[in-house]
Amino acid sequence: MELLSPAGNVEKLGYAYAYGADAAYIGLKRFSLRIKADNFYEDEYKRVIALKEKYPGKKLHCALNIAFHNRDVDALIANLDYFKQYPIDAFIVQDIGIVPILQKHFPNAHLHVSTQASCMNRETVKMYKTLGFDRVVLGREVGLTEIREIKDAVPDMEIEVFAHGAMCIAYSGRCLMSAYLTGRSAQSGFCSHTCRWEYDLGVEGPAKSETLRQLQENGGVISPEAAKEIAQSGILRLQERQRPGELFPVFEGDDFTAILSSKDLCMINHLDDLKAAGVDSLKIEGRMKSIYYVAMVTRAYRKALDALDGKISAKEAEPFIASLEDVAHRESTTGFYYSRTEADKTTVGASDSPYMLGAQVLDRLSDADEQAVLDRARTMLTERSAKLKAMHPQARAALERDWAQHPEKCPAAAEPREGWHFYRYNPLNKTDAGTALEFITPDVLTQTVAASEYQFVNPDTGEILPWVNPDHPAVIYTPLTIADGTLVRVKDEGYKPGTIRTTGR
Repeated sequence: MELLSPAGNVEKLGYAYAYGADAAYIGLKRFSLRIKADNFYEDEYKRVIALKEKYPGKKLHCALNIAFHNRDVDALIANLDYFKQYPIDAFIVQDIGIVPILQKHFPNAHLHVSTQASCMNRETVKMYKTLGFDRVVLGREVGLTEIREIKDAVPDMEIEVFAHGAMCIAYSGRCLMSAYLTGRSAQSGFCSHTCRWEYDLGVEGPAKSETLRQLQENGGVISPEAAKEIAQSGILRLQERQRPGELFPVFEGDDFTAILSSKDLCMINHLDDLKAAGVDSLKIEGRMKSIYYVAMVTRAYRKALDALDGKISAKEAEPFIASLEDVAHRESTTGFYYSRTEADKTTVGASDSPYMLGAQVLDRLSDADEQAVLDRARTMLTERSAKLKAMHPQARAALERDWAQHPEKCPAAAEPREGWHFYRYNPLNKTDAGTALEFITPDVLTQTVAASEYQFVNPDTGEILPWVNPDHPAVIYTPLTIADGTLVRVKDEGYKPGTIRTTGR
């Protein structure tokens, strides 16, 4: 089975490939349902081409999965020459109106039916096959038995399904709730994640039913039949806690409840069942997720698939699978694959993780560049010594006392150390020197790096840094050999096991 990972920007695309994805899916500005993802634009196609050359055989899928208005079709046509610069292997489409345009201008690209099209039966799959589609991303409401039936009926159509990530309480993700509450349409890529907000449940208007009166008198203890009557009465209202006075109706029908937050999908322990059902591609949700999420989840599923295919043992894969607990997530579910009952289970709260991503470790500096950093460090010490010598003895003593009390004003300088090398270091969160770092690589579960095994250094001055922060130049000086694609994570001190923090929206 193909492993298909999300890539909200070109950096995430690189990590998706490096950590084991066979293919990755991207969005292009204005035509993807994840507008708030960075998406791809301007001359990034050059970097994408370079990545495809670095990882030969990897595929690139492009999501053009919005519901197109006339203006969107016009914009698509106007940007065709730009799109052609990307090495796109397949387009993910829900609006069949753009199919002839893509077939004309991208004759070698495959067409994939988006999950937004809610394709869930063999006859619909047959129809899409006649239109020239090569793959269908089935609606998330399809169970394993139905997948097998569809594959048997249309064996030459590739089947792609979501295997991991957040799900919407909506039919195949076609949610109108965000647009209703905020004016931001999820179908145009502006989802405000309103299903994750915090709500209070109450009633609007006088209590007209006998059941409601009993509910009030009995402290909320009523029978399931009475609860159903209330849910279908039309009197229930939700109030979002940050919008007092704005009441939104809640209604429960036989097959749905209007506003709820679903659990996260996780099928990593059931890949054999997906394979047996005829699935060709496993999709990880998350173009708006972090580099850390993309890397960790992709790596876990890569190892699980390799174990399924006999390339590694189940014992070797197990710790990588277990590492999914180190990634921000909600409670997990198997969705609709086994039973509707499992899919209906809901949860509350935001995603959380015991770790935060500290940095990306990039390439090692050349010997010449390493020497240049050390030369700058030596120059800094020389100039500092000359400054002190030129000062009046009393002024020099005062300055030295100040430095002793505030050592950050007189930073140490990097010195040549046998076997140590500099690597470019891109801080993504503030990290203090001396913090125990954990290196994550595509094939090493985690490597703890003690304070004695590294120094943060400013490459422009050669001074040893007490901390690093985004947007400040840094290299890491270490005797360790750091593999390509290494990420650095650190413990999140604010994390409390069993408590999911409210991280805002």
